[in-house]
Amino acid sequence: MKKLNNYSKPAVQQGSVMSKKIKYIKNNWQLYVIFLLPAVALTIIFKYIPMGGVLIAFKDYSAIQGVFGSPWVGFKYFERFLNSPDFMQYLMNTLKVSLYGLLWGFPIPIILALLLNRIRHVGIKKNIQLLVYAPNFISVIVLCGMVRIFLSPVGPLNQLLGTEYNFMTMPEAFRTIYIASSIWQTAGWSSILYTAALSNASQELTEAAVIDGANIFQQIKNVDLPAIKNIIVIQFILQAGNLMSIGFEKAYALQTDLNIPASEILATYVYKMGLLNGDYGFSTAVGLFNSVINVVLLIFVNKVVEKLNDGQGL
Repeated sequence: MKKLNNYSKPAVQQGSVMSKKIKYIKNNWQLYVIFLLPAVALTIIFKYIPMGGVLIAFKDYSAIQGVFGSPWVGFKYFERFLNSPDFMQYLMNTLKVSLYGLLWGFPIPIILALLLNRIRHVGIKKNIQLLVYAPNFISVIVLCGMVRIFLSPVGPLNQLLGTEYNFMTMPEAFRTIYIASSIWQTAGWSSILYTAALSNASQELTEAAVIDGANIFQQIKNVDLPAIKNIIVIQFILQAGNLMSIGFEKAYALQTDLNIPASEILATYVYKMGLLNGDYGFSTAVGLFNSVINVVLLIFVNKVVEKLNDGQGL
């Protein structure tokens, strides 16, 4: 009986604390409404109301008649896009840039965080972090300008190689340029999550591994990686779910007339058809198709990771 009473005390105390919190919220609900109302209002105005624009994909949209006044056309624009001779080219260009970017770009921040975690001198570590984080604060357009200068026929790379190639006009070089510049710009900033998680890793386990004679790779495998496993899984699911969401600005800024066979992706196609050609219904349909593929990929990847991770999904 004594044991039963001892075990029941924490539950009773926890219940009393919860009841006090609920009572406090009921007595001060006006404060919660005041603090939450702006955030809820902004979310509804800028996130949910614009979803109504999806209707344009199913209508022959006219700015004069408006979204609700324009006539319905059903799945006309979807059929037009799927039957287009350029459909597979744009889809494959998007998937290739995304998949290769995920394949090469996802492990780099993890490796960088593991390397930074091995630096024991605080001053040196901070200086290196400053260098690898800095590219993230460069504007995408400025970055693309730097890439164009660096890869121009008279740029530093050609001077180093002793050639006069114009890499920006080569379709086969576009994906490499896009992915390499993205890794350079974002790898340092993306490693912050892993670095923060590694700082909370058990030092006792590391010391025990060293005493047992484990080398650096064994320490990373048995101590460091388990500490960031959950973050790796979540980041992978999020990035895999955004495979079709390639940044429009960068792809468009690096695009030239000669590399279009490789650089024309769905995002740039939507921009050209919608804003440049004024075909709003068709461009909205392509954008909606892109979003649906993203959602399907997110659900699929989460299910796969859930099964591989012993039933622990996102």
